[in-house]
Amino acid sequence: MLRIAVPNKGSLSEPASAMLHEAGYRQRKDSKELVLVDPENNVEFFFLRPRDIAIYVGSGRLDIGITGRDLLLDSGADAEEVLALGFAGSTFRFAAPAGTANSVKDLEGRRIATSYTGLVEAHLAEHGVTAAAVTKLDGAVETAVQLGVADVIADVVETGTSLRNAGMEVFGEPILVSDAVVIRPTGAPEDNGADQFLRRLQGVLVARRYVMMDYDIRAERVAEAVALTPGLESPTVSPLHSEGWVAVRAMVLRKEAQRIMDDLWAIGARAILVTNIHACRL
Repeated sequence: MLRIAVPNKGSLSEPASAMLHEAGYRQRKDSKELVLVDPENNVEFFFLRPRDIAIYVGSGRLDIGITGRDLLLDSGADAEEVLALGFAGSTFRFAAPAGTANSVKDLEGRRIATSYTGLVEAHLAEHGVTAAAVTKLDGAVETAVQLGVADVIADVVETGTSLRNAGMEVFGEPILVSDAVVIRPTGAPEDNGADQFLRRLQGVLVARRYVMMDYDIRAERVAEAVALTPGLESPTVSPLHSEGWVAVRAMVLRKEAQRIMDDLWAIGARAILVTNIHACRL
């Protein structure tokens, strides 16, 4: 039975469970439930703190986990990212009082407060900064500078409003751009159950990004139309009873569907129909 770790709370929890439900897996109805067996799919889910998931997976106790890329890298666990899931995105950056630092090189000898000491220490080492002191704080770290605990903070930055309110500004390049990821033990052997799990999630990702577009076009203009709707591999083109016309079916990016419909209309397409993709196996 495949053993999978799922975030039990926070910004990762609900989107992860929603994706697993779309992929055909049972999910808990009670947030107090810590273990859920899905015998139909031969899977056992463990609902754990997001920060702990990489440790459990890296130890080999669990086969697969869903967590944040930032939490994976911060943990130092013997686990690796195998699939990005496209939700719970965040950017991790340094911030300091305005005008006091411009790049990571300015952090020599500085005190840095963060909830992600492993991630920050690795980033500093990568850039040759050896004399900075990194202090771990749980929760919000914006007040660390104001209270004299640190000169600089490293934290997730969304709009930057709370930092500006505290008299600070971000500087340098982002330490990390993170989102939710699927992880496995580093170098884990091939496993049919794990492969099936990843295929299902990949199918959900495709279904969320694409819609199916059907339209009719004159046969002599099909090359132009197909150039607009190449699909994932190639579209399906079928002759119609009306002589000189063909029907085309192709997957197109959801965010580009309206523009593509306008372009198809301009070259004479008719009866354009767009439908959601509810399940897609690659």
